[in-house]
This record gives sequence, C-alpha cells and structure tokens, in this order.
Amino acid sequence: MSARYDIIGIGNAIVDVLALTTDDFLDRHDMRKSSMALIDAATAERLSAAMPQGKTASGGSVANSCAVAAGLGARVAFLGKVADDALGHAFAADLAAIGVDFPTARAATSAPTARCLILVTSDGQRTMNTYLGACVEFSEADLDESAIADAEILYLEGYLFDPPHAQAAFRKAAAIARAAGRKVALSLSDAFCVDRHRAGFLDLLTSVDILFANEVEICALFEQNEFDSAANIAAQTIPLAVLTRSEAGSVVIQGATRHHEKAAPATVVDTTGAGDAYAAGFLAALAKNQPLPECARLASAAAAAAISQIGARPDAATLRALVV
Repeated sequence: MSARYDIIGIGNAIVDVLALTTDDFLDRHDMRKSSMALIDAATAERLSAAMPQGKTASGGSVANSCAVAAGLGARVAFLGKVADDALGHAFAADLAAIGVDFPTARAATSAPTARCLILVTSDGQRTMNTYLGACVEFSEADLDESAIADAEILYLEGYLFDPPHAQAAFRKAAAIARAAGRKVALSLSDAFCVDRHRAGFLDLLTSVDILFANEVEICALFEQNEFDSAANIAAQTIPLAVLTRSEAGSVVIQGATRHHEKAAPATVVDTTGAGDAYAAGFLAALAKNQPLPECARLASAAAAAAISQIGARPDAATLRALVV
C-alpha cells in the first residue's frame, strides 16, 4: 500500500544554537572539547548569555535526519515533544519551512523546550551542552498512530531511549509500523546510550529492520573489542546493519552480503550532524527502493556535505545536487 510519508522520525525535539568559538572559551567554561554534556536550565541560561552570537534551528539527531531527507526529496514527518513556548513554536516553524510535517501538539509542560548549545572550534570539532527540558517527556500519548502507519520507514533515535515512558512509546510505535507492513529503523546514537541500555536495545532489535551505528557503538552493543567481530554478530542478528567508520567509510551488511562504501571527499569544517546526514541519505534512497550501494553512496555524499559547512544541515541546493 502506498504511504503518505517515506520516513517518519521519533526523537528528541531540541532547538540547536550553534556558534563558532575558541579553545580558550571552552577552557574558561570547563568544557571538554568534542564532548556532549547534559546541563540544567540555569546552566543553559548562563552559557546562552556567554557564548558568541550563533544561529538557531530545529535540531535533535533524528530531527536533523528528517530535515536532510526532506532536502533530498523525501516525504518526511517528525514526532517529538516541545513546550508551548517561544522555542517550541520556533522548532515547529523551522521544520515546516523545510518541508517536514510536525503533527505533535505543543505541550503545556513545566519544562521549557530543549536546547543544545553547540560550540565549534577552528578545527571543526563540536562541543555540545544539552538541556533536555520537555523533549524527554515524550510518551505513548504523543504518538500519531495514523502517521506512523502511513510511513514507509519509522526511524527511532537512541538518545530518546532513556526515560521508561519513551521506551514504551518506541515499542508501541514499532508495533504500529510492523502491523502496517512498514519497516523500523533504529539509531544507537552514542556509545553511552548503549552502555546504559544494552539489554533494552537488544530487546528492541527483535522489532528493528535497519540498524544504524558507528564502530564504537556496534562494538559496545555486542561487547566486542574488534569491529569485525561486532559486524559478524550484527550480520546474524539484524536484517540490515548500516555501520559507519568515519574516514574509513561505511559497511552495509545484509545477511552474507556486505557492501563497503568509501567516505566521500570533504574538507572538514564542522562535524556536527555527519551521522544524521548519513542516515538521512541512506533512508531517503531506501524508501525509494534504491539498491543498497546507491543508498550508501547517497548517505556518504550527504555526510560529506554536512561536514563541509557549519551546522548539521546542508542547504537545499547542495542536497538536491546529490540526487542522481
């Protein structure tokens, strides 16, 4: 049955505030370069006031993937929780402007809309300080069941897997998608997510058709010290594993078949969102029934475009040029 959407994502709804800065600024504010730290509301306000002027956009890992996929021509929706505040309305307006449907209602919640303060140094490295706010309150009540059933691929964000109510929402969403004959994709998001929720992720994998992970994450999931060992387990566990390896490219594993894709050439300006863009390219092509090597090619090209400029999302013209 034809679907209304190619991709529907569920993840943390976060407003990204991105600015260029110096190593000295990071040192003054006790930040570890290239790390991601969770902060409280007071710290978010203090750092927002201190950091250089930046640009603001709707963000979050899977929201970024949805935005890039839309730029590549996919029909996309996103589900995530924001507050009924200025940042929440800005998040919704930004997604609408780039062609991503956002049917989730703005919530009357005590926590404000989440934000991620991203500081990029001259070597292209990102240091993130994230206040999660309202986004972690996402639950089964926030699912749009008709939209999930009407999307070719449901894409779930590992970063959102922490709260038990979000885990329940993931399981229900996966069941809705499967019942409608759709595919379910999962991003492990980060090794610290895997370390906290290995058993939960392994349980969820029984409902997952497509897994995205980098080499650190897949080794953490299967408790292996070597990538090849973890990849071999993935081949036996997941119908389709898409494993990224930074400058070493990526490996797409479907049973006994493996496709190795080289990293597309790029001048690194900002590594923010490289994995998100990769997933977007892969899913956008897969939803159109492209062969796996073409999915990997577009994914690699989208990731290269992302790291060649400031911010997680290449502009629409750049993305359109990647589609053959």
